[in-house]
Amino acid sequence: MFPDAVAHIGTGDVLGVHTRRFLMAKPLDLGQVRGSFPALSAGQIFFDNAGGTQILGTVAESIRDYLLNTNVQLGASYRVSKLATERYEQGYAAAAEYINASRDEIVIGPSTTQLFRNVSYALCFDPGDEIIVSILDHEVNIAPWVDLAARQNLVLKWWKPSTETPEDRTNPKLRPSDLGDLLSDRTRLVTCTHASNILGTIHNIKAIAKAVHDRCPKALVCVDGVAYAPHGKIDVKDLGVDLYSFSWYKVFGPHISILYISPPALSQLRSLSPSFISARTAEQKLGLNGASYELVAALAVVTAYFSEKSKWDAIAAHQETLQSALLDYLASKGDGVTVWGERSADPTIRVPTVSFTVKVEEVKELIDTFDKILATKT
Repeated sequence: MFPDAVAHIGTGDVLGVHTRRFLMAKPLDLGQVRGSFPALSAGQIFFDNAGGTQILGTVAESIRDYLLNTNVQLGASYRVSKLATERYEQGYAAAAEYINASRDEIVIGPSTTQLFRNVSYALCFDPGDEIIVSILDHEVNIAPWVDLAARQNLVLKWWKPSTETPEDRTNPKLRPSDLGDLLSDRTRLVTCTHASNILGTIHNIKAIAKAVHDRCPKALVCVDGVAYAPHGKIDVKDLGVDLYSFSWYKVFGPHISILYISPPALSQLRSLSPSFISARTAEQKLGLNGASYELVAALAVVTAYFSEKSKWDAIAAHQETLQSALLDYLASKGDGVTVWGERSADPTIRVPTVSFTVKVEEVKELIDTFDKILATKT
């Protein structure tokens, strides 16, 4: 009788793993946290969780300082150039360490969209080889591979979640078991998302990567980590992936992205750089001088924010509290509200990006009501 109005909001900034230690974590000093983000003093309530985060004040200061004091060409012999190069390398090293990779295994670029597109032009498969693409992914992890299949005459297979039960239909997720009939001796690439940017569902990437590699040793596993990165610590070696990318503006940083490339994957990529540039590292093959020096240098400041050992635990505990309040409230509304994705606030299975539908006369009615509530809080 009534159309469904769709609401999609985020309830926090970062999230870790759900274990007993989070319950014992020292609470966040919210005054200190809010004081780290100048934008929060402007009187605006930000519900942009799935779209991005506000930038740390220290990161903005780092960018400004770089531009004012070390805005020169890298690699020269004079003092300022040496300092600029050192700051750039510190940013790269910090970014690599943040995801448990080596300096040579990562490349910084303008966006995850651009980095995945670069990979699609650096891969060379044989006609008839197969690639598997998830339908639950953001377009950033779909379009490059669809285009690659068309250009190289590859077989494109779609990875679709099970819809057998009512639970499956409202809580679609990517499972390794659903890959069985898709994988073959000619599978060369499997792509998926770490966490849904719409539903918040976390997929078991470690299990997916193992299933793919066990069945198809030649296949590469490519993961879009953009929606997961603000919510949990990333260890690409533990996950066992070949390609993993996310954007730093999702993690309190500037508008640039990182791409991890495993050694097996790197060996399969041709270089897109000019012939006079060595093609040994990920940056040399795919960087194309696309990373702003001042933004790369600022990554050392971003990662420093998470350097305190208990930081992730405290953030996870705080964020789970927020997520629980929202999900419990929505559940109390019965049939009038449908939560899409996991109903539990357990942070091992979902991040606090929550989508739900509400039965109302008009979609605009819900939006107007929401805006009025926010207006009273600013």
